[in-house]
Amino acid sequence: MQSKKWWGFIKDPVFGYIHFTPEEKNVIDTKTFQRLIRIRQLAGAEYVYPGANHTRFEHSIGVMYIAGELAKNLECMSAEEINEIRLAGLLHDIGHGAFSHIFETVLHKFFKINHEDMTRKLIREGELKDIIKDAGYEPEKISRLAIGQLKEKNKEYLDQILRSTVDADKMDYIVRDSYHTGAGYSADVWRLIYTMEAVNNKLSVSSTAIYTLEAFLLARVESFKSIYFHKTARAAQIMIGKALVNAYEENPFFSPNNLDEYIELNDYTVWSILKNSKRAAKIIDDLEHRRLLKSVYENIVITKEKLASRIFSKEQVKTSIEREIAVEAGVSEDDVLIDSPLVPSVPYASSSKDERFEVPIFDKKTSNLLESGGETSKIIEAMKGYLNVLRVYTTAENREKVRKAALKILSSEPYELKIAT
Repeated sequence: MQSKKWWGFIKDPVFGYIHFTPEEKNVIDTKTFQRLIRIRQLAGAEYVYPGANHTRFEHSIGVMYIAGELAKNLECMSAEEINEIRLAGLLHDIGHGAFSHIFETVLHKFFKINHEDMTRKLIREGELKDIIKDAGYEPEKISRLAIGQLKEKNKEYLDQILRSTVDADKMDYIVRDSYHTGAGYSADVWRLIYTMEAVNNKLSVSSTAIYTLEAFLLARVESFKSIYFHKTARAAQIMIGKALVNAYEENPFFSPNNLDEYIELNDYTVWSILKNSKRAAKIIDDLEHRRLLKSVYENIVITKEKLASRIFSKEQVKTSIEREIAVEAGVSEDDVLIDSPLVPSVPYASSSKDERFEVPIFDKKTSNLLESGGETSKIIEAMKGYLNVLRVYTTAENREKVRKAALKILSSEPYELKIAT
């Protein structure tokens, strides 16, 4: 069990002084965790927001802190559970590869896994395993709690602290990303934390904080539209993703089964690999000269279904449509790219296929659960769908030809039906 004494503190620009225990320090000081200093939280966004150079390191520290504060506010949480949730929060993003979510392109394409699979693997099999054991905890349990998949009976709230519509991860990144980008979208996470309770085993928000909850969810929506799905940031991210795939096809530079190899991957080491890859070097040169792809077609649909993400998540479908547009435009297939990010386009709902849009609201006077947030607030009800953003990108010189081709093809059957219904 972790000691109750703090070893020291970190000065965080967002939340101020964050204390940590000797056991948490042992985790932070590992090579596995220190690599997060060299993995940017919003890789690609710096082409739009120069201040967006913060990393997974400070985000992970922030999630540890928020998760711990949220847990301490729940009367049902034991001291040991609070320590476990802090540790899980600290490690929740440990599996990210270089350039954060962009690296999912390689993990998914070549291995059919994602960073959460790597998170569990690094906690259970890497150097962290013994450190967690020495602290008195079970690596297997921490690995499942870190991705919100503990699934302990009658304790849904344990998973929901790190994986739900209103969780510690989102509370940190909405505030932190807004701070570093200067986008200006923030939320009063402390009022949310101090009004949350575990009711009927579910993490629930007090009816007295409805307006705060609405503001939080709206801030998330605006963050997705202005930061995460900004067309220029996405252009840079698409280019990095393509460079990663090209370089890996040319020379596989890591295996997820080799953890020592995996933890050597960060934004700097992989950028060097890409620069020295024959198939990726041109893309990197374009990025270094800010010759970015241009968005020539955009279709934004708010719906109850995962339209764009469902249609274009299949590589063969996306490739087929890209080829069709390229032929119509008379350009190379390599010059047409459909934006279908692996991070689901769901700011109006959840960030995971396993995470339902659910915001239980309880009556502060009676401690009874009311209907779901959507029944209590018209604003929350309106956010129960999916924001699908479909874009087509091409090079600057092909902009007009591809724009016309994309408009012709994607406005005709069957694509119009698939996109707009």
